[in-house]
Amino acid sequence: MTTLSLISGNCGRGRGEDSSSGYGWTSRLANELLASDTNGRLFRNLNGIWLKDLEGSRKRNGNGFRVSARVRKGKKHDYPWPDDINPDSKAPLTYLSNFKPLKEKPKPVTLAFEKPLVDLEQKIIEVHRMADDTGLDFTDQINALELKYQQALKDLYTHLTPIQRLNIARHPNRPTVLDHILNITEKWVELHGDRAGYDDPAIVTGIGSIEGRSYMFIGHQKGRNTKENIMRNFAMPTPHGYRKALRMMKYADHHGFPIVTFVDTPGAFADLKSEELGQGEAIAHNLRAMFGLKVPVITIVTGEGGSGGALAIACANKLLMLENSAFYVASPEACAAILWKSSKAAPKAAEKLKITAQEHYKRRIADGIIPEPLGGAHADPVWTSLQIKDAILRQMEELTRMNAEELIRHRMLKFRMIGLGLLERV
Repeated sequence: MTTLSLISGNCGRGRGEDSSSGYGWTSRLANELLASDTNGRLFRNLNGIWLKDLEGSRKRNGNGFRVSARVRKGKKHDYPWPDDINPDSKAPLTYLSNFKPLKEKPKPVTLAFEKPLVDLEQKIIEVHRMADDTGLDFTDQINALELKYQQALKDLYTHLTPIQRLNIARHPNRPTVLDHILNITEKWVELHGDRAGYDDPAIVTGIGSIEGRSYMFIGHQKGRNTKENIMRNFAMPTPHGYRKALRMMKYADHHGFPIVTFVDTPGAFADLKSEELGQGEAIAHNLRAMFGLKVPVITIVTGEGGSGGALAIACANKLLMLENSAFYVASPEACAAILWKSSKAAPKAAEKLKITAQEHYKRRIADGIIPEPLGGAHADPVWTSLQIKDAILRQMEELTRMNAEELIRHRMLKFRMIGLGLLERV
């Protein structure tokens, strides 16, 4: 911490000054200032530096007197434009958002069912190290191990259980909504606030363009590390977030922008304050309003979609799910605790709840499944984002041929037909 020292005493006294008191004129001035501070706390602004608690900071050393004060360092402002922007450039900005790429690559996280793959990776690394140390040719052994690894990876990710898919959906390195938006848009401007004095960071909204067409994007935003997760409240919105989303939907409806929503939340924030502020009313208002929107609405489930907190921005004409995403009315852990009195029964609950994209597609809840790379979306975020972009464009091509009345009826019929596909097969 930087300090500022105001020194008085011998150093501020000339030969002609009266030194009998042990202080010079600067000492007397400081004493007068301190004496006038009846509460013992003195505030002075000197070139933007606040001097605080001067009386407690006085030090007398024989015939010297020192006043010390700490300098409060201001917080660096986080501007919504890129950090490396060229001030001389005349080209327009491609995005305005406080969301920036991480300076450090996230640490790899291994899920419990991926342990056999880690063992194979370690063997490959050891053989490479042995080849470097000895100078011998281990090409055949390395190729065999890499082939075995790829086969094991394929076998594992083509036979995932529901609880394993949920764990992938919750993976800490899984790309967030803003990661996908920045990967698929040419221009992006983030919009804030519910126009009632609040801006919930758990829901992000903004206007972006894909191939020259403007869209309104709305989504739950998880953090990429602990600090961001706390700031984003782990993507659990308060009523302010849903009212912000509703404001942007009305804005898009007024201006004719198609709406794309991204779902990735464990559920709405269920604390006392949120309930007092009308959490249920805010979600219900969104549900009703979305069925009356006159523009195309597409929802992408990128991670987990929990209960009404997810559905509040998911009443769409088309609902698409990433291959390893999940959509549920209650988390498997909560369901297991209620039915079997133990969260250890979560794998069994996940089976019974039918939470996977594949199960939702059978029941016509989901209209399509977007593929992910082997290893999950975090294995290749850009490739996953491009798959999302292609899916949006394909669905939008169909929806843009409908007028406002047809879009509203299409949305209503979609929800009326949920489950019919399964009944027909039975």
